[in-house]
Amino acid sequence: MNKENVLITGSTSGIGLATARVLAAQGFNLMLNGLESDAEGSALAEGLRREFGVKASYCQADLANTGQLQQLIAEAQADLGPIGVLVNNAGIQFTSSLEEFPPEKWDVIIAVNLSAAFHTMQRLMPAMQQEGWGRVINIASVHGLVASPNKAAYCAAKHGLVGLSKVAALEYAEHGVTVNCICPGWTDTPILNHQFNEYAKTHGVSFEEAKLGLIQTKAPYPELISPEAIGRMIQFLISDSADAITGTSIPIDGGWTAQ
Repeated sequence: MNKENVLITGSTSGIGLATARVLAAQGFNLMLNGLESDAEGSALAEGLRREFGVKASYCQADLANTGQLQQLIAEAQADLGPIGVLVNNAGIQFTSSLEEFPPEKWDVIIAVNLSAAFHTMQRLMPAMQQEGWGRVINIASVHGLVASPNKAAYCAAKHGLVGLSKVAALEYAEHGVTVNCICPGWTDTPILNHQFNEYAKTHGVSFEEAKLGLIQTKAPYPELISPEAIGRMIQFLISDSADAITGTSIPIDGGWTAQ
């Protein structure tokens, strides 16, 4: 059965790695992915195998490159067998005004944050349908629901991911395959460090003060969200309790979108 086999893109740090650890603790087998060297990524996988007694592999792949993405899928299937759970987590960020946004940055953000999810879903979901069971969890963002200045490509990609997920949910609902988005707000991941540093420079405050200051420009909850909290939501969406949950976009955002 494919229920135990999970592919997580962008899983060598942040939400992806936290999710891998949460799921490994529950006995799921994992294909990790990132841009780290084979040695670094394989060491992470070996650590999960030793600690949790599960199958775990690593494939280096730049998800903007469709050839490398297809290789990732092929290696996941070869190492684990049929993939029953797909977590599209890989994401990149760049901030600039619309007028000055570099077109090459637009292209790569759309490729990694949106197109890669389309390609993995298109490749893996038909087999899930044949099995009569599958779970796709796409890590969108609060910026899949609302916008912020200077994030044209990121917001476009994440809004697109929400829409793609809804379409797939409708097409596969009768086949036992669910598709959902999680929309995190300020989460304790490396992708935010640049924004915190810029805020600190602009306001003449420390890095830690910048964290709180920037968080509170958007959300009433005055803390960064733990990546493990996202992993636990993914664990729930995989469970039988979530059989009827599909096509949703679940904010874990400290009240950001409640305002």
